[in-house]
Amino acid sequence: MSHKDVIKEGASASHRTLKPISAPVQYLVDPEKRLISVKFGKKLTVGDIERYAKWLQSSPSFNPDYAEIVDLTQVEEVSLQADEFLRLADHVDPFSPGAKRAFVVQNSTQNHAARMHKVLRMQRNIEIFRSLEEAERWIAT
Repeated sequence: MSHKDVIKEGASASHRTLKPISAPVQYLVDPEKRLISVKFGKKLTVGDIERYAKWLQSSPSFNPDYAEIVDLTQVEEVSLQADEFLRLADHVDPFSPGAKRAFVVQNSTQNHAARMHKVLRMQRNIEIFRSLEEAERWIAT
């Protein structure tokens, strides 16, 4: 595998390709920047998040201390119940408590999903932004 792992539908032959069962999930592991970038599709489900966490954990380039930028701007529907949010935060999230996390949102549905994760992880190093550029600047500081 190359220096950067790219997991997405339709990736070139030089990259590992996985086809998610539901909404597309794309992520990039960048060891040089110590950064994970992920983008979720139109419908966000508990299965999408669980598969993403498993993909990360199976990647030899992943480190739980890396920063993460979560792009939720394409999400139109969040199909998660309160108990699923809690289980994801407590048992599925592969990042360490010290990892810096930025969520990018553009509407109230996306903001609600990001805020639920922020509240349940009880961390001050999770922030919510309206643009990818703002999130990248915050991660870089």
